[in-house]
Amino acid sequence: MPSFHTTHRVRHGASEMFELVADIESYPRFVPLCRAMRVRRRDENNGRLTLIADMEVGYKAIRETFTSRVTCERSEYKILVEYIDGPFKHLENRWNFHDRDKGKTCLVEFRIDYEFKSRALGLIMGGVFDAAFRKFAEAFEHRADIVYGNAP
Repeated sequence: MPSFHTTHRVRHGASEMFELVADIESYPRFVPLCRAMRVRRRDENNGRLTLIADMEVGYKAIRETFTSRVTCERSEYKILVEYIDGPFKHLENRWNFHDRDKGKTCLVEFRIDYEFKSRALGLIMGGVFDAAFRKFAEAFEHRADIVYGNAP
């Protein structure tokens, strides 16, 4: 099963990065391959935000939509994305944010594991997905610089 994991230090605090990643409706503006995002359901209880969302991804003429449950744990600066339905056999990704330098910077951990249901789609899109996941950390860091300013 393909997977990707990275830990990256950014010039923004864990709270800022958590809020940026939790704002999934903004993804089509800057996330590689994301063409559209629709939140079907939003529940918030005791600092835990749970979203059910449809994400449309695309590359050239290929477009696929999948549904996920996104659980955002504010108190722990953790986000879990669990696959519900779509072209994958399995998809799960996790974000963890750890403050450094008294909250001036943070470590962003990103991990994703996935497998397409269709071998053919996996062969066509697998390399594109791998390349996109490697650019995710950069995309979120660049977006944070735009939203929060280019911190020293």
